[in-house]
Amino acid sequence: MPSAVVSRQGASTALRFGRLAAMGLVAALILVAGVWASWSSAQYVMLTKGRESGTIRVTGCGDDTCAGPYTPVSAGSQARARVVIENSAAVREGQTYTVVVKPGGREVVRSGPAGVLYSWVPLGGALLLASVVIAGGLRRTRAAWVMAGAGVALVTAAFAAL
Repeated sequence: MPSAVVSRQGASTALRFGRLAAMGLVAALILVAGVWASWSSAQYVMLTKGRESGTIRVTGCGDDTCAGPYTPVSAGSQARARVVIENSAAVREGQTYTVVVKPGGREVVRSGPAGVLYSWVPLGGALLLASVVIAGGLRRTRAAWVMAGAGVALVTAAFAAL
C-alpha cells in the first residue's frame, strides 16, 4: 500500500500549489488594479513637463464635480472661465488649488505633493486589500503586515496632506 500514501502526498502537494498559485494571482490582480486606478490621475500630476499648470478658484460644487475659473501659471497655458475638478474631501468651495490641466482642456487634477499622494490613494487601498489575501491565502504574515503598513501610511499621508 505504499502507492496510496505517495498518491495522497502528491494530491496534497498539488492542492497546496494550486492554492498558492490562485491566491498569488488574486493578490497580483488586486495590486495591478490599484496601480491602474491610481495611474489614471497620477500620470498628469507626476509627469507635468509640457502640461498646462495653474490654479483654480472653486466657485461652485455639484454632486460629483466642482468648477471655477482657471488662472495659468505655466508658459503657453490659457486662462479659462470654467474648468472642472473632482468633488472630493480634498476640494472645498471658495478655496484656490494648484492644478494640472488634463488633455482636452476642461478637467483638472490637483498638483503638488498633496495631488501626488491623493492620486495614489487607490493603490493604498489595494495594498490593504492584498495584505488580507497574502496573510490568509498565502500565509505570509510578515509580507502582509509590511503591505498593510505601506497602505495605511499612504492613505494617512494623503489625507494629512490635503
